[in-house]
Amino acid sequence: MKIAFIVEVFPSLSQTFVLNQITGLIDRGHEVDIYAEVPGDSNKTHPDVEKYQLLRRTYYQPQVPQSKIQRFITGVVLFLRSFLKDPWLVLQSVNVFKYGKHAASLRILYDVIPFLGKHADYDIIQCHFGLLGRKGMRLRQLGALQGSLITVFHGVDVSQNVTLLGQDLYNELFAAGDYFLPISYHWKRRLVALGCDEKKIAVHYMGTDYQSSDFISRHVDSDGCFRLLSIARLAEKKGLEYGIRAVASLLRQGLQIKYSIIGAGELQASLEALILQLKAEDAIKLVGPKDTTEVKATLRKSHCLLAPSVTAQDGNQEGIPVVLMEAMAMGIPVVSTYHSGIPELVEDGASGFLVPERDEQALAEKLAHMVAHPDGWADMGTAGRRKIEQQHNITQLNNRLVEIYEQLLDTDASILSTHSSSRQVGQLTPTRS
Repeated sequence: MKIAFIVEVFPSLSQTFVLNQITGLIDRGHEVDIYAEVPGDSNKTHPDVEKYQLLRRTYYQPQVPQSKIQRFITGVVLFLRSFLKDPWLVLQSVNVFKYGKHAASLRILYDVIPFLGKHADYDIIQCHFGLLGRKGMRLRQLGALQGSLITVFHGVDVSQNVTLLGQDLYNELFAAGDYFLPISYHWKRRLVALGCDEKKIAVHYMGTDYQSSDFISRHVDSDGCFRLLSIARLAEKKGLEYGIRAVASLLRQGLQIKYSIIGAGELQASLEALILQLKAEDAIKLVGPKDTTEVKATLRKSHCLLAPSVTAQDGNQEGIPVVLMEAMAMGIPVVSTYHSGIPELVEDGASGFLVPERDEQALAEKLAHMVAHPDGWADMGTAGRRKIEQQHNITQLNNRLVEIYEQLLDTDASILSTHSSSRQVGQLTPTRS
């Protein structure tokens, strides 16, 4: 099969779930092209980006200037340079009568640039995140590319985006798209509530390569210190403020804890100020972003992973953080919250603990319990590893993804050949992978 991935950023250290799907499909003999809006940080990339030479398969659109004036000037230049390559497609991209404000803003013109003069005929077009699904839909309507359109919904796209842009945000996509893959049953219910045909939906979890992860039974170190870790973008929905406050309260009680937070983001200054305010700077460290090798090295030395996710003020929510899966695959107990699809992964009291959102006292109590009962770490780690093997095994999930593609293409071929097939796309059977 020939498959196009439409994503926002590539490569991205925070989106290994996209990388795992791409490399899994290549390993299975399929041809993959990647269309991205923004290049990722080339200084910190996953080793598989180089191993599979993925940048050779990646096509970027021109950067869209924030300034409307600059966007217009640059757009005019792009229009003149691109017109002879594909006059019809370029003209369609600025057809305000058909595409309204999306064409008037010249954003569609920027979107089509990677496809000019290119034979973009694919079996599958897979878009990660709902707004990219809308982009894929428009590109297909324009004739810039062809293929069955699948949209993967992760979290922000069916939480914050809908809150800000309206309940009808995806109505056209739901009608035009061929299939939808929310990454949890929590988000499947949300899609149905928004009006998506349930027969066109299958839950497809994100996963991790647990076989490449070192399973280490956790035990108390010789210095008696409890090593706690968070790996997250420094953003409101990650709930790190509550994790910091919970740990600071335990430090005041005399517990020996070292808490490291890997990641960068817009809240760095405020979180640093909070740590200083709580006089916890000796024990709580913001250590910045790390590459995959550095992250795994830190995970090996950690006793517990903390993911205190919350619903942000603007409605933004998580999916199921892949970092939780990676930690559980390595035998690390986790403490997290009853948030989004996280309870579908973490069973309270088995592989870790769950507490209500924004409840720093409950977080502190569960962390204190972890510190006081190291004899339970190994059993929790084993339960977590088993959950990943059963539900978030990337090999099984990628096999299932190919099955979804094949069934969808078989259905499309049947419809085209008979014009009235009794087997509809919706008869694809959603399964718990």
